[in-house]
Parts: sequence; structure tokens; C-alpha cells
Amino acid sequence: MEGSLVLLFSLLHILSMGTAAPVPVEVVTMISKVKWMAEQLVVRLNKDFKDPPGLTLSPPENDLDGLSSVVAVLEGYNSLISDALDGVSQIKYDISSLAGYLSQWGQRHCSEQRPKPALPRALQDLQRQKEFIDTVSLEALMRVKAFLNLLLKNLDTLKTC
Repeated sequence: MEGSLVLLFSLLHILSMGTAAPVPVEVVTMISKVKWMAEQLVVRLNKDFKDPPGLTLSPPENDLDGLSSVVAVLEGYNSLISDALDGVSQIKYDISSLAGYLSQWGQRHCSEQRPKPALPRALQDLQRQKEFIDTVSLEALMRVKAFLNLLLKNLDTLKTC
């Protein structure tokens, strides 16, 4: 009986606060697809590329600022991953597919075009060190994995163009 009263009062409290606007089906579908693509990419990265022993990265900046920022970061890291790295072609393709899907979705569903977002400092730093291609590629792989894990914890970010 006591549990039923708690549930009833909880429901009344929620109802009295009003309801949020429903999320359009297209957004739910997009977030679901992005979640699946990102999870598959993280699994592939974990399987194909082990983090080098002793190398730790600072946690990714939580600068997720909507769909356009996610696309910019994915494209930025993908451009730093060397094609010469063994076994990387499928990962680069998957990153490109995810970024392309988000970019196309944004072009179809976002009415306002936002200015190009600032890139995370870690990505900017890597872009200045391109001459160390193997090291930069490995770090870019590690950072894109960390970024995808951050994105998976913050998928609501994608609701913002």
C-alpha cells in the first residue's frame, strides 16, 4: 500500500509539472542510428587498435555543441588518421559514414545554419603536429574513441543543430 501511494504521488508530481514537448520521430530515429553507428565504431576501435601501454590522454573536453560540432570533430580526427596505418581503412570509412550521415541529416532538418564550431584544443594541437604522422594517427584514433564514448553519454546533444 505504501509503495502504491509513493508511486501515485510521484505521478501526480510529474503531471503537475507539465509535460515536455514530444521529440519528433525523425530525431529519435536519427539518435538511435547514431547510437548504433558510434557503438559499432567503438567496438571496432577496441578490437583493432589497443591503446599503447603507458600512454594516457586527458579526458575529452565536453564541448559537444550540437550536431555541427560533432561533425566537425569527427571530420577533424578522421583527417589526421594516416591511410598507411595497417587496418585503418574500415575505421576511417565508418567515421566518415557517421559524419556524413549527421551532416546530411542536419542539412535536411536544421533550418538555421550555425557558424563553424571551434575545434577541441586536443584536435587543434594534433593538427599542428602532422609531421609525426604515426604518432598523430594513433592519438587521433584514441581521441576519436574517447569522443565517441562522450557522445554516447550525451546523445541529446544531437537534438541541437
